[in-house]
Amino acid sequence: MTGARITAIYHVTDSAARIEARAKGIAVEQSIEMPVEAVQDRDVIENIVGQVEAIADLGDGRFEVRIGLAVATTGLEPGQLLNMLFGNTSIHADVELKDAIFPDAVLAAFGGPRQGLAGWRRRASAPTRALTCSALKPQGLPPRELAAIAGKLAAGGLDFIKDDHGLANQGYSPFAERVPRIAEAVASARKDGGRTGYLPSLNGNLDQLRAQIEVVRSAGLDAVLVTPMIAGVSNIHVLARENPDIAFMAHPALAGAARIAPPLHLGKIFRLLGADATVFPNHGGRFGYSPQTCRELAQAGLSPWGALKDTVPVPAGGMTPDRVPEMLEFYGNDTILLIGGGLLAAGDRMTAEAAHFVERVAQHG
Repeated sequence: MTGARITAIYHVTDSAARIEARAKGIAVEQSIEMPVEAVQDRDVIENIVGQVEAIADLGDGRFEVRIGLAVATTGLEPGQLLNMLFGNTSIHADVELKDAIFPDAVLAAFGGPRQGLAGWRRRASAPTRALTCSALKPQGLPPRELAAIAGKLAAGGLDFIKDDHGLANQGYSPFAERVPRIAEAVASARKDGGRTGYLPSLNGNLDQLRAQIEVVRSAGLDAVLVTPMIAGVSNIHVLARENPDIAFMAHPALAGAARIAPPLHLGKIFRLLGADATVFPNHGGRFGYSPQTCRELAQAGLSPWGALKDTVPVPAGGMTPDRVPEMLEFYGNDTILLIGGGLLAAGDRMTAEAAHFVERVAQHG
């Protein structure tokens, strides 16, 4: 892989008079982080120092800057990849990491998803229609109460129920106690022989994550929720590689803390790590990415990309069953629609509302 480069694409706010110097500064900062003239090794200068590939004026004082970064500097390790793409430069408030173009060798080294869309469809026995999901909340409840809520949701015929990302290993709901209890409740409440799946949320260091995976397996489950920016991108990548039979749904918590464009961050990078599905705030919800960003993010997960399997878009964040036709028109059927609070707020009618959600999706094929 000697000489291979990743093209990192930045959007920089600055003046036309300064942009060339800024581009060179980013190239150096994201590679050797020292004056180039002080480097004596010719190989470092030629093969390691970042290269300015192009600068384009976007108007209104914004420029697109393309920097070639040596693949060798990433060590083909997820944390170091992020470091080389945007480590020190992320500190500058006027720079956004907009996109990155990766050589095929990088895609092969990281591996990407092991399950992809086909894996989710197989779990739900749904070969063509969109898939349905809800979130188990609120944290603070003991396992038996969370299990009761999960049972009501499963009785409505949902394809998947995931833990809220805030559910961890808290004293009021220990992971090892909560997961089997909820798994049993979901299995008992499945509607008409349905295959509702439960995704526990994994948290902690790598040793704890591995231990939790064993709890998941013991409970007869084959899918989990992970938060790569909380648990660590390297930990999640390792976990996905060690457990190719388990489907990983990635949550975006903390992803907004860096100025990395969501289609790159939640789409491409999470896909590289092995996320089989990626949750993100749908336009018109309580967080509100723009429609264009949502479309680009979904395309980043589903578009052909070397030999990598796809990452299924999971639009979420304040959605309701009434928006199902609109969301399916926007995303198509290759998606997992996630409605959490919109179902949980129904109280005694939770099962009926879940069934209504499932029915609306089924009506659109």
